[in-house]
Order: sequence, then structure tokens, then C-alpha cells
Amino acid sequence: MDHSQAIITLVVLGVVAFLFVTELIPLAVTAMGASVALGFLGVLSPSEVFSGLSNSTVVLFAGMFVVGAAMLDSGLAQTIGNSVVRKVGTKELPLMIAMMLLTILMSSFASNTGTVACLMPVLIGICVAAKIPCSPLLMGLAVAANTGGTITMVGTPPNIIAVGAMEAANVEPFGFFEFAIIGIPLSLMSLIYMVTIGRKIVPHNYADVGAVSSVSSGGTPRARMICLVILIFVILGLCVGIPGLTQEMVAVIGALACVLFGCISEKNAYQGIDWVTIFLFAGMLPLANALDKTGAGAMIADQVVGLMGDNPSPYVFMIVLFCLSCGLTQFMSNTAAAALLCPIGISIAQKMGCSPYPVIMSIAIAASCAFTTPVATPPNTLVMGPGKFKFVDYIKVGVPLVVLSLVICVAIIPMAWPFFPE
Repeated sequence: MDHSQAIITLVVLGVVAFLFVTELIPLAVTAMGASVALGFLGVLSPSEVFSGLSNSTVVLFAGMFVVGAAMLDSGLAQTIGNSVVRKVGTKELPLMIAMMLLTILMSSFASNTGTVACLMPVLIGICVAAKIPCSPLLMGLAVAANTGGTITMVGTPPNIIAVGAMEAANVEPFGFFEFAIIGIPLSLMSLIYMVTIGRKIVPHNYADVGAVSSVSSGGTPRARMICLVILIFVILGLCVGIPGLTQEMVAVIGALACVLFGCISEKNAYQGIDWVTIFLFAGMLPLANALDKTGAGAMIADQVVGLMGDNPSPYVFMIVLFCLSCGLTQFMSNTAAAALLCPIGISIAQKMGCSPYPVIMSIAIAASCAFTTPVATPPNTLVMGPGKFKFVDYIKVGVPLVVLSLVICVAIIPMAWPFFPE
């Protein structure tokens, strides 16, 4: 172990942490800059600096971003939203349940920000027409978008980052739908919480008539039908598997088909890819590799384990990292929080001799529990104006949600991914 290289890596990590928290420069620039700096300083070889960009998982993410964007661009998402509304009517409770379930489902595969942006005008229009308060429904929409994203690997950036950190540490990554083991219970909990307690806590503000934008479904009926068929093909390919096709190939075939059959234009397909997440992922992989290669991660692990006493409990360790990840994500990018903590979490788990799986899963899920501030995640910000929310409204609704999320994670994660597997 070269201690000088380990120190250099820790200094770079410290600079990255500072820039992630302050966002003085864009997140993707920070991540890629860290890889380049480690190459320039001799910690990484030239081929290792950009190894993240050639990772096959990056291709899977890019393909799924295009398929998700096509759902929104073709009008499929909005058509589904409108049909749900026609079936459930305009009473607050059934409408909230239906829209949250729909948002959870859509956020699993499409951008949670895009999902909220698509469904919000539909929801506000119904509230104005039916003369019911819009704020409980809008808060439910934001909460559902945040928890729904935890169900699949591509549902939310922290899940993507967790998989990348595991690959960098040569740990078999989570499967595409493996996140659903905790994501589905979390989503159902958030639904039950919002329809029982949450909707009573939030203010009952009415939408301004001027807030209803005349958003019509884009695309054509043909484009929407083709997009639905492609979506089914991709889900089957990722869930069940198609002989001769890897998951990356399924995602790319789906993306190409969306463009070829006119579900989304080539320009919008490029715009639909979350390039910040792609480059953040690609930039943090080499940094995670450097933490492992130089022993810098082990040095952090030694310090943390030392602070936890002679016989540290993995449960306590998991709760500490959950709270740290969740606390950071309320004020900084959830992607950055996961990117910062996942490699460190793996190092500490290895030092303690326990499985890294429960640790990484708790970090990723906690990074998506962004409920307590309007700036924690874009869906929260989107609903703030139309719902006439104040900062304190997010705290009132979000704090109990975070506590319940922690309880569910502590109960389910160690059962699904034991600390000490047989």
C-alpha cells in the first residue's frame, strides 16, 4: 500500500465532498475532474481515468433514460393519467390513491421529475374543476415520485450510483428489480401515510385558475401504442430476460425503437438522457477504484470502526450511514450523497467483515428519502409554487416519513441481504 497515493486520493475525495455539498461547480464536472486529477497525479493509469465511460451499465442507463423520455414525449404517460382520472372521479381520497399509484409506477421507469411535470397540470386542472384543494394531492405526487424511483435500478440516480460503486469494488451488483424488495414496501408505506396522516398535515390550499396550463398529450395514438409495446418488451427483457440479449442490449433496442418508430425525436432522445447522472457515474467509478486500490477507503474504514468501539454492531453502522445519507440529501444532490458515501460504506463493511449489500442498499434508499425540504429533489421544488407550500410544510410531512422509512429499512434490508450470509 502506497501511503502517499492514499493521502492524495483522500485529499481529492475531500475536495469532491466540498464541491458536492456547495455545488460551486456542476456535479458532473466535479466527478470527471476528480478522475482526471487522479490520473494527472499518478494514482490512476491513463486507461483507468475514463474507464467509467466504457462501463456497460452506462449504456443500460442511457437506453432506459430514452425509453422513459419517450413515455412522456409520446403522450403515453399523460394518456394513462387522464384515463385513471376518468375512472376514479374527482373525490380527493380515491384521486390521491390513484395518482400516487400511477406516479410510483411511472417513476420506476421514467424520470421522477418528468413524471411530476407531466401529471401536475392534469391534477391541478381536476382540482380547479372539482373545486377541491390541490396541495394534499400535489404533496402526495412529490412523495410518490421520490419513493417510486427506488423500485428499479434506473428509477433514481442513487440506485445507479450504488451499482457503480459495487462494480468498482468488484462486488456483484444488485439486479435491475432487486431494489423492489425494499422499494415496494417503502412506496406502499408512503401511500398509506399520505392518505391517512400526510394529507391532514399539509395546508389545504386551492390552485389558482391561472396555474392550469393547457397541456395536451403530445405525439399520436400510433406513437403512444408503439411506446407501450416497446415498454412491455423492455420490462420483460429486464425482468424475465430474452435469450441472446443482455440487459444493456434490451435497453438500447428499446431506445432505438422509440426513435425509429417516431415515439420520440432524435433531438429529444438526447435531451431525455440525464447526462449529469451518466458523467457523475462515469467519474465516480475511477475515484471508487482509487479508494480501493490505494487503501484510502480502508484508512477511512479503520477510523470509523475505531470510533464505533471494539465490537461495532452492523445494525448501528447501517443506521448511522442511513442518517448521514438521508441528512445530506435534504440539502445537496441525492446523487452526490450516494456517490460520496457508497465507496466508503463498502470499505467499512469489508473492514467489519460483514456483507456490503445491506450497507449500500441503506445508503441508496436513504439518499432517495428526500422529503423534508423543497430543495431536496426536483419533484419537491416543482409542486412548491402551485401547492403554495412553505418550507415548514415539507418538514411537517417529511420528518415522520423519514422516520418510518428508517424503520422499514432496518426491518427489511438485513432480512433480504443479511450482514453475515450463511
